[in-house]
Order: sequence, then structure tokens, then C-alpha cells
Amino acid sequence: MIYADNAATTAVHPGVLAAMMPAFTECFANPSSPHAAGRAAAQAERDARRTVARLLGCEPRELIFTASGSEADNQALRTAAAWGRAHGRAHIVSSAFEHPAILRTLDDLAREGFEVTLVAPTLAGIVEPDAVRAAVRPGETCLVSVMTVNNEVGTVQPVAQIARIAHEAGALAHTDAVQAVAHVPVDVAGMGVDMLSLSAHKFHGPKGIGALVCRTTALGEPLPVVPLVRGGGQERGRRAGTENVPGMVGMAQALTEAAEGFERDCAYVSGMRDRLIDGLTSIEGAHLMGDRTQRNPGTVNVCFEGVNREALLALLDEEGICASAGSACESGATSISPVLRAMGVPPEVAAGALRLSICADNTPDEMERIIDRVRACVSRLRSVAREGL
Repeated sequence: MIYADNAATTAVHPGVLAAMMPAFTECFANPSSPHAAGRAAAQAERDARRTVARLLGCEPRELIFTASGSEADNQALRTAAAWGRAHGRAHIVSSAFEHPAILRTLDDLAREGFEVTLVAPTLAGIVEPDAVRAAVRPGETCLVSVMTVNNEVGTVQPVAQIARIAHEAGALAHTDAVQAVAHVPVDVAGMGVDMLSLSAHKFHGPKGIGALVCRTTALGEPLPVVPLVRGGGQERGRRAGTENVPGMVGMAQALTEAAEGFERDCAYVSGMRDRLIDGLTSIEGAHLMGDRTQRNPGTVNVCFEGVNREALLALLDEEGICASAGSACESGATSISPVLRAMGVPPEVAAGALRLSICADNTPDEMERIIDRVRACVSRLRSVAREGL
């Protein structure tokens, strides 16, 4: 099997699993319990929180552990909306090709009285700062939220510039960095955002643990976090529920391993990515989605004219190649990808979308096999289509 769907989820690395095991078997107590076992679990939690915060460029108290990146996105938007209400601001700016966790929450906020402006990305898959500047309304906009790396085409967005534009208008800045953390440089302070979302299972950590970075102050005043889960006082009252200590430890270890091998792995994966792009775009009727260079190391999205994406994925699956047509959160959808539609890709091109997302666990030999098998499957599907005419 060749696994090329790392944007959907990654394998938990052995070192991460090993680091987590004591939190299951030794430090398993409730970290809120006052006894020795509880104190040991609480110490493991504190250590993990400090590690993740240091590697993200924030303070430990600014880190809220969640169950997923989607939850973190929801909490960020709800926090910004509450801040907006308190400041008489009811306008939100985002991009038209955000993750469903953002777009569907924005739909809810629109029904609650907020006005939402979605900025269209370019055909190259970039959200232009000038377009964001034109959309924000000083005195009215409460939030600008643009993802760091697009989850389907892999393009890297100019988040630092966008955050400055938001702040100039007196608005908060959030970025969904789920596809960015551990793959491209991410530093909360350097990016200038007020909130940032991430999820461990996108960088070889466990599923079921995400985080929201929320600065203690924004635009010169405290930024109160809106809890989505109410109950106990965990996470400084910002998220109730017994803490997922094994998940926290796993996230910290996965992020540590990613940081230690960051430059090496980025160079290695980027080389394989470029070979995939060269090989796949040499196929007749193939179109690379997104900017050729302004993209993360591991994501390649190519559309093949005259090919049905579901049929292509089925044939590749038979060949032992795990791939996707786009976001796993939109799997099963019969229409073309909302991301590609937002980019202005013609429907007849977008219908043949193939997303391949690789990591340092992949090999150059696998890239050659992927290119060979995609070429053969595309040819087969086009032949069948011609015979059916």
C-alpha cells in the first residue's frame, strides 16, 4: 500500500505512541485530583502544555486543548463574535475556500445577525491581502479569519499581512493552521494573529486532540474566551471536561519530533512533491491546482480533463494507492469541490480532481509508482469514456 492521503490524517509515529503510553498506564489519574496520582497526571499535562506553547510561539496560559481542529475553529469564531457584540461590530471577513468548520459556523453566525463577507481566492489559490483590505470595514468588522494552508490545494496564505490589515481596521485576526503546523513555519507571535487552531493528527500525533491558541490580550485589551463546553473549571474555565492527558502528551511529542527534523523533512518531502507535479502534469489534459511554489511541502492537487474523480480514486485504490479528491470532511459529495469552485476552476476540469498528500514516511520510488499508476488509470478511464460515446 502507498499512503498518499496525509492531509486527511497521518500515522501516529512510534516515538509519539511510546511517549503516550505512560499517560495511559502510569499517569492515568484525573489531573484535577489532589492525590499523588492526580498530581503526576497534572505534571504531565503542564509539561505537554509548555512544550506545545514553546514550539508555537505563545504562552502556556494562551493554549486551550480541544478535541479537534474543528472545535478550535468553532471556539475561535464564537469568541470573536462575542467580542464583536461587546464592541458593536457585527461583520466578519473570511475566505471562500475555508474548511467547513469555519464556513458552517459562519453560516450559523449569519443566521444570528452577523454579516459575513467571503473573499474569493485567485485561480492560483491565494487570498490576496488587497482583496481582504477591500472587504474589511473599520468600525464594523470584528474578525478576519483566513487559513494558513489550504487543505485541498496546499497553497500558503499571507497570514501575517492579513493579520496586520485586520488590526488596522480594529478587528481580531484568526487563522486555521490545521494543515500548516509542522509543515510550514508557524509562529503565533511572528504571524501576529490573535487566535490560531491546530490538530495533532495532521502531524503524526493522535486523533482526538486539537488546540486553540488565544492571546490573553488583543488590540490592547483582554480577550475573553467563549467556552463551547460548560461544566467544570478545566482549561481555566474555557473548556470543561476531564483533560485528555495522553492526547496532550502525544501532541507535544509529535510537535517536538517535527521541529527537530523540520528543515530536513521539508526538503525531502518538497523534492518528492515536485517530482509528483512534474510527472502528473506531463499527462495530457492535466492541470495543477494552486500556485506552483507558494504551497506546503506535501500537497499536490491535479485535475484531469475527461476523468471522473470517483472512478479514478476507485482504480487507484485497487492499485493500493490511498488518495482523495479533496477534503475528507467533504467526502461523499457529488458536486465539485467547494474549494475549486471558489478558485474559479471550470466544472469540467474540477470534476477530475485528485489530491495526493505525502510526508517523510513516503519514498521517491513510491512517487514513481504513483505517477505510473495515475497515468495508466487516467488513460483507461478516457478510453472507456470514448467507447461509451
